[in-house]
Amino acid sequence: MSARSAAERPEATESAWRTMRRGLALSPELRAGLAGTLALAVVYMVGRVAVPVAVQRGIDDGLTAPGGPDLGVVAQVVLATAAVLVVTTTCGYLMMRRLFTVSETALANVRSRAFRHVHDLSMLHQQSERRGSLVSRVTSDVDQITQFLQWGGVVLLVNLGQLVVTTAVMLAYSWQLTLVVLAAFAPAVLVIRALQRRLGAAYAVVRQRTGTLLGTIAESVVGAPVIRAYGIAGRTSRRVDDAIDAQRTAQQRAIRISIMGSSVGELAAGVALAGVVVLGVLLGVDGSLSVGQLTAFLFLVTLFIQPVQIATEVLNEAQNAIAGWRRVLDVLDVAPDVADPGEQGRELPPGPLDVRFAGVGFAYPGGPPVLHDVTLDIPAKSRVAVVGETGSGKTTFAKLLTRLMDPTEGAVLLSGVPLEQVRFSSLRSRVVMVPQDGFLFDATVGENVRFARPELTDDQLTAAFTELGLADWLDGLPSGLDTPVGERGEALSVGERQLVALARAYVADPDLLVLDEATSAVDPATEVRLQRTLDAVTRGRTTLAIAHRLSTAQAADEVIVVDRGRIVQRGPHDELVRDPDSVYGLLYASWLEQTR
Repeated sequence: MSARSAAERPEATESAWRTMRRGLALSPELRAGLAGTLALAVVYMVGRVAVPVAVQRGIDDGLTAPGGPDLGVVAQVVLATAAVLVVTTTCGYLMMRRLFTVSETALANVRSRAFRHVHDLSMLHQQSERRGSLVSRVTSDVDQITQFLQWGGVVLLVNLGQLVVTTAVMLAYSWQLTLVVLAAFAPAVLVIRALQRRLGAAYAVVRQRTGTLLGTIAESVVGAPVIRAYGIAGRTSRRVDDAIDAQRTAQQRAIRISIMGSSVGELAAGVALAGVVVLGVLLGVDGSLSVGQLTAFLFLVTLFIQPVQIATEVLNEAQNAIAGWRRVLDVLDVAPDVADPGEQGRELPPGPLDVRFAGVGFAYPGGPPVLHDVTLDIPAKSRVAVVGETGSGKTTFAKLLTRLMDPTEGAVLLSGVPLEQVRFSSLRSRVVMVPQDGFLFDATVGENVRFARPELTDDQLTAAFTELGLADWLDGLPSGLDTPVGERGEALSVGERQLVALARAYVADPDLLVLDEATSAVDPATEVRLQRTLDAVTRGRTTLAIAHRLSTAQAADEVIVVDRGRIVQRGPHDELVRDPDSVYGLLYASWLEQTR
């Protein structure tokens, strides 16, 4: 099941309790010190119930004492109540502080784990879901969990305990009045419970719509140049407006259900208070209940009603948090199909790497095969160019070689070691790929190159650019190595982004360098300069270049021609070009025509 299909089907969700248990299992920090937090909560709850008891004592034993008002008793009750309030407030502060600290720590770890898992998902999984929706799992969905644990969780914990303690004290005062209160709220509890099922489904839709909204907005911001170029700002605005309206509609539906539950609670509270007043007066006239006891009971009813009245709001937050937790768990449940073997994995042998494709086939999910039974050997230290028409499988070839994806048939081996058995730490340090888009981070030129080797100094970076023949280009930048490249490198031209990406690959000093049309975006003059530099860079290491411009193929030791997912020709450029009717001959003739 893809990440998208697991995330966007609200009806295919597990129970709320199971989700909470699984979520808590991912956050052992939430259980750390739980006993101490619960002890503080118990003291806090008992302290709140002690106030009505003090009121009863003050009235019955102080103000309405048989021999007249006893101000000494009243003073004792007031002092005792003040002391209880101080202790209660202190315990409440300590309890909330512990819960805030623990929940922030626990959910920061959940956020980190979710991010790492999303990052570890294969390109196929990442392509199956919009980027904004994936980002929402790590951001807004975890935020909903945090909000509930820090506010709703505290309220739920305190009020559940308050309900139990208050009910026990009410029973001690009058079982008859307690039955009246429970009878008033029993139907409300049944109705609210039924509404919670609907509320859970409603908030699952809210979380999904929020992810879609974030994805739509992010796509519109990133694609702003294309939107302006094609004059589709109006159409894009309508897409964003539709996403906003869908999220608003889902949120409003959830709120309507929540308000229904709140109204039911308000009605039950009114009935309970009315019943207590009527029956309490009758019991007082009968002598079964004192004025102080009735007054204290009314205070207790207020303490009983308060949790029930806010229960809908708390459960509202809980359903939102559970929906967010489900979305986080849905992502974590997706096992990466390109997994790091970890400690059980193998290290690549030292030195230049040779490459072997053994009966490799590949097909994207639900699509036809892209590569068919590819079998070839590439000796170590050789420079190979892979050419073919668009859609022939060239880029898939490179992704399999760098294990961004795994083949559906056969195996890819480096120096005799199957890629599935190689630890990522070894693979990523020994094999470097320069993608066609030359992605850059929102940092400076120097910082982007330094991603490959953080320990390099500015002098060493400058020397690397000089060795690449790019010293004059670097000097022409406004601030040299300190020139900001902007988000995704958009402060630079497409060709300049490729120059920085190539410099980053150069300083990484890999044993296998894969260039996915890495020079396709530079101008011819820069390409000539880079080609001379790449001759030096690739010397002594295995290099595979996905070639769009056949000038790259001319400089290679060998050319591999891919057509419709199959290797149809192989050999040096000078040999392949002799047959003008071959696939390579036709490609070369077409390229020459375009360059004239």
